[in-house]
Amino acid sequence: MKLKESSNGRAEYSTAYKVGQDNVQVMGLDFLNPVFMSSAFIIFAFILGTILFPADAKEILVGARGWSINNFDWLFMISGNIFVLFCLALIVLPVSKIRLGGTEAKPEHSTLTWFSMLFAAGMGIGLMFWSVAEPVAYYTGWYGTPLNVEARTPGGEQLAMGATMFHWGLHPWAIYGVVALSLAFFAYNKGLPLTIRSAFYPLLGEKVWGVIGHFIDVLAVIATIFGLATSLGLGAQQATSGLNFLFDVPNTLTTQIIVILVVTAVAIVSVARGLEGGVKLLSNINIMIAAALALFVLVVANTGAIFGSMGTIFLGYVENIIPLSSWIGREDQTFFHGWTVFYWAWWVSWAPFVGMFIARVSRGRTVREFLVAVLLVPTFVSLIWMAIFGGSAIDQVNNGVGELANGISDASLAMFQMFEHLPLTGLISFVGIVLVLVFFVTSSDSGSLVIDGITAGGKTDAPMIQRVFWAVLEGIIAIALLIGGGSEALSAIQAAAITIGLPFSVLMLVMCVSLYKGLQSDLHLVK
Repeated sequence: MKLKESSNGRAEYSTAYKVGQDNVQVMGLDFLNPVFMSSAFIIFAFILGTILFPADAKEILVGARGWSINNFDWLFMISGNIFVLFCLALIVLPVSKIRLGGTEAKPEHSTLTWFSMLFAAGMGIGLMFWSVAEPVAYYTGWYGTPLNVEARTPGGEQLAMGATMFHWGLHPWAIYGVVALSLAFFAYNKGLPLTIRSAFYPLLGEKVWGVIGHFIDVLAVIATIFGLATSLGLGAQQATSGLNFLFDVPNTLTTQIIVILVVTAVAIVSVARGLEGGVKLLSNINIMIAAALALFVLVVANTGAIFGSMGTIFLGYVENIIPLSSWIGREDQTFFHGWTVFYWAWWVSWAPFVGMFIARVSRGRTVREFLVAVLLVPTFVSLIWMAIFGGSAIDQVNNGVGELANGISDASLAMFQMFEHLPLTGLISFVGIVLVLVFFVTSSDSGSLVIDGITAGGKTDAPMIQRVFWAVLEGIIAIALLIGGGSEALSAIQAAAITIGLPFSVLMLVMCVSLYKGLQSDLHLVK
């Protein structure tokens, strides 16, 4: 395929395709018909089927989850390892000097704002849900222990913290990094539309604008919206648990649905305000509130134990990253399948959404700067966050303090159970609820911006009503999953994420090859 040198230090592909050329403009809308309509049809069919036949839907989801895990756990693990090694290699290879947008491009956002947006979109709501529940679950043997280590032992504590860090460290951010870098590079350096199919242009050429490309984008939309719905469902469960703990609001399905409806309404307002007035503003607020909450817990909890946990997490992570990354001869099947494989599928299902969002805000960064920020900095921040919250929780367990000493009874309630034995319980619990809800909103509105971009053929200025449409659908799917799961809503939510993550893992492996090939074609610009 031919390249053409441009005046701003880029070597663009010579494609005749123009962004939005195949779009349909009708009733004030502007969308790529095959992608928009196919995605909407599949999603509406799922919503109706789940709400009308919840028992059957639950059986299908759980069956699909079991089939995916039992037959393809190796694929999830191999893929995750490859993504980490690939990103680390790009940081040190000569292609790391390539600047996204060309040699003359400048960053559009300050480093702090940039990091705030990518972190809030990337895993903020998940860290709020699992930072207490997960290490305590591993340490007390709630649902399996990593590598079958004995629960409630010093070795079990180190491995519990290390395994938690394993799930929130290099691997998830490498998954995001592959997609984000691919989209940013092909959009800003090669002049292609900011959509998933563009990442495959070096391998497929002009075929990416046809049926194959439509399939790739539809799969990305489905993965994104179900990955988001997974997080929104978890966030709703935690928010209602917090409201029940603090204000004695009934923790029922009805309450969870009300929370989703309210947050979706706020997300619609944010979506209508766009990237600058909505997502950017809320992301900065998120980071400030989260930092204040973490600092407060660090000061008022057992500070010595927290600092000790930082070392415990680091050692547990470094010493166990290789055995935890392996899928061969694993005897800890409950932990391995129930936690690690689920997480890898969840991250992959989030990758189109988070990747495209990070790409949209990352013009002007070099490949090295980009990957260091996306891969290494969040891993370090996650370590600190887990040490503060997870370390405080395990300290309470070891000292027989509160409900957590008996293990996990309800994962969505764990953080509030820890707060109960800290000063100003009511205040920090309220702040925790607010933080969950704000992360909830930022995930929904940034996801809506991304899905709208994909279904609009890569256009970033599609009509506002389309972004609102996707924000509404995200909320409805989260509600449908909660209804379809019944008393085991969390299992239904996890099943959807795992099932959708499987095919996109394969696409991401191919994406790595395509990205490297594309980067090589720009190497002459930085020599």
